[in-house]
Amino acid sequence: MKIFKLIKQEINTIKAKDPAAKSTLEIILLYQGFHALILHRLAHKLYELKIPFLPRFISQFSRFLTGIEIHPGATIGKNFFIDHGMGVVIGETAIIGDNCLVYQGVTLGGTGKETGKRHPTIGNNVTLGAGAILLGNISIGDNSNVGAGSVVIKSAKENSTLVGVPARVVKEKNFVQGKLMHNKIPDPLAVEIDTLRKEIEVLKKALSK
Repeated sequence: MKIFKLIKQEINTIKAKDPAAKSTLEIILLYQGFHALILHRLAHKLYELKIPFLPRFISQFSRFLTGIEIHPGATIGKNFFIDHGMGVVIGETAIIGDNCLVYQGVTLGGTGKETGKRHPTIGNNVTLGAGAILLGNISIGDNSNVGAGSVVIKSAKENSTLVGVPARVVKEKNFVQGKLMHNKIPDPLAVEIDTLRKEIEVLKKALSK
């Protein structure tokens, strides 16, 4: 009965977060993020029981089936949704909180051959935009957004919006989970260039006098 309750919860999460989800049958048959997550839940339970080989076999089968690679050691909270999903990679020591939303191409990876905790920790109610890369033993606080294509190598506190390569915090409030409006996110590089331009104009005026 517990497994059916879990499956129902995952289906309800997809319905709540994806306006394209038309029916329960469609989700069960056609949503690779749903397939990957259910298989991960099984693999993770076997991993916790220290059963050899089988958890990794399940994760690799899931990768072949869905294009989503989640190491069985990764810890994932409730109401997790992978939208589209192709190319998502989640490392062994990654920890993801509740109510998180991840788009295609996201990587939660390491930075080398460290041992111990070597992958990111993601708080609750976090959205990771398409192609976002988060590396190393860093933490992203609750209610945060990471913009598409950003590379995050430093921790960020709660309620942050991060963009860029490397990513920088451009907002620390006004969070709306699942509504990451890329056309309204400030460009930190453009802001710095504009600041330099203004400083140059001030220097020009000072020199002309």
